Amino acid sequence: MKVVLLGTGGPRPDPRRMATTTLIRLGDENILFDAGRGVTVQMVKAGVPLAAVGPVFLTHHHFDHIGDLYDVVLNTWLAGRRTPLQVFGPPDTERIVDALLTQVYDKDIGWRSAGEPSFGGFPPVTVCDVGAGLVVDTGRWTVTAETVSHGDGLGIPPAFMARWTCLGYRFEADGKVVAISGDTVACDGLARLAAGADLLVQCCFLAGAEIRGEHFERLAKHTLACGDTVGRIAAQAGVKTLALTHHRPRSGDAMLQRLADEVARDFSGRLVIGEDLTEIDL
Repeated sequence: MKVVLLGTGGPRPDPRRMATTTLIRLGDENILFDAGRGVTVQMVKAGVPLAAVGPVFLTHHHFDHIGDLYDVVLNTWLAGRRTPLQVFGPPDTERIVDALLTQVYDKDIGWRSAGEPSFGGFPPVTVCDVGAGLVVDTGRWTVTAETVSHGDGLGIPPAFMARWTCLGYRFEADGKVVAISGDTVACDGLARLAAGADLLVQCCFLAGAEIRGEHFERLAKHTLACGDTVGRIAAQAGVKTLALTHHRPRSGDAMLQRLADEVARDFSGRLVIGEDLTEIDL
């Protein structure tokens, strides 16, 4: 099993990082978590055969996590996919994918289907809206989901929050566990996902030293875990390896070293400060 950090950035353009997206490679299977900016190009760089990508698991519907989902759908087809692409995500995922296929890229799909028959007819995309619990059991590997906290406490109107579900995922295969935090702060769902994991891929937007001012203080408390908490999250869960992703744009590496030093005070396991295309063997 190999985990590839295809993208390790956030929503703001960063010449060093694409948006946070993680791939698990298990034999000839390529299981994708999120589909952020640059995901398809990053998979090509990593040597992933696009026709063999799937399923796709979405953590939530911020644009930096779903913005290139269309690219995954279309380029896996152009690369030779002839079977349905399965997509799983929180409620409204089916609606979003339906809009992409029937309202945004319907002409592109129709043109290629009719005008470039060597591609074959467009293979379907099957979508399942999911929540906490078992999502997939293939007999070889399982994925379970937990609801995590991303924006709770910000004072967003309740009517919107009733539609806002954010998930993290726990992937288990061959006696190994990979936890994908999604975007979250410390919460019960994250603790369950990460418990005893061989690897926790954890969002970490800021070093503790960067949490300055009301905006970033609110962000670290309610939106994205940062250097002041991620080490404790991993240590309390008994994680073996902690990989940090979803970094803010920075002009140099000095603050990443500060971040590593901060996390090491709370977590004694292996620490990986994620960069795009970092590969972690399990």
